[in-house]
Amino acid sequence: MNFQSVFLGLGSNIGDRSFNIQESLRLLEETQTIKIIHQSTVIETDPVGGIKQGSFLNQVIEIVTDEPPEQLLQTCLQIEQQLGRVRIQKWGPRIIDIDILFFGSQIKHIDGLCIPHPEAARRLFVLEPMAEIAPEYIHPELLQPIRVILHELQLSLIS
Repeated sequence: MNFQSVFLGLGSNIGDRSFNIQESLRLLEETQTIKIIHQSTVIETDPVGGIKQGSFLNQVIEIVTDEPPEQLLQTCLQIEQQLGRVRIQKWGPRIIDIDILFFGSQIKHIDGLCIPHPEAARRLFVLEPMAEIAPEYIHPELLQPIRVILHELQLSLIS
């Protein structure tokens, strides 16, 4: 078996947001092929994308899995669906969102799956919790540690 370290982003802004995050963690952990090894603090963030909606709870977790990226995507989508997610509007409100942020050092751009996640390096709600659990992880495309990418994004938002 070929186990990979993978980072997932979790987000919820509908219903009992804390429960939605905890339940998605439980369902991920129940999956025979996934083991959660690190969890960031859950943070509250404003939505992005220009759609008026409630604030999010976000968390980044590190898992190990022997599932290939395509299968892990299907697992995440099944858990989202199990928790009641309905995809109506891009960047719209959601019960739960489980995104594959990074999959080892892989770079993959196929239909419906981009690794690393194309928005990961531009989102504080990804970089802040990611820096908490893996500050030295090297972004496979930008070839910089997460802590450096976060610092540069924070500086760009100030100026």
